[in-house]
Amino acid sequence: MEQQVVVFELANELYGVNIAAVESIIKMQVITQLPHTPPYVKGVTNLRGSVLPVLDLRIRFALEAQEDTRQTRIMIVTMGSIKAGIIVDGVSEVLRISEESIEPLPPMLNSVDSTFLKGIARLENRLIILLDLSRVLNLNEQKSIETMAA
Repeated sequence: MEQQVVVFELANELYGVNIAAVESIIKMQVITQLPHTPPYVKGVTNLRGSVLPVLDLRIRFALEAQEDTRQTRIMIVTMGSIKAGIIVDGVSEVLRISEESIEPLPPMLNSVDSTFLKGIARLENRLIILLDLSRVLNLNEQKSIETMAA
């Protein structure tokens, strides 16, 4: 069995998400900041007439901040019950990954804070961290962002 994943870069590491969760990939655009939002919520943007929340995965994953570059993109994705944009350092490709090449997480990495990690795909000379976007935000965070976008 295979799965198709969209591969993107974040802090010099490769991540993959199921292609079914990705609606589109756009260049960086104007993001309007909102007061009293969690640090990982960069704000909202106008996407084809809809107001869409935009999240910074670097901040959400407690990674080092970095300035946007020409490769920085916003991936429009479904995260559980919400549609949102996630800021990534760059999108590289769509891959078919066989189930046999996916390793479970080492036991020391299995914690409440890492429930959004599905496993690690081992390809020829690289590792791709597989994410479950529906678990990147907990239910309360999803509800909070739904309210913000309404």
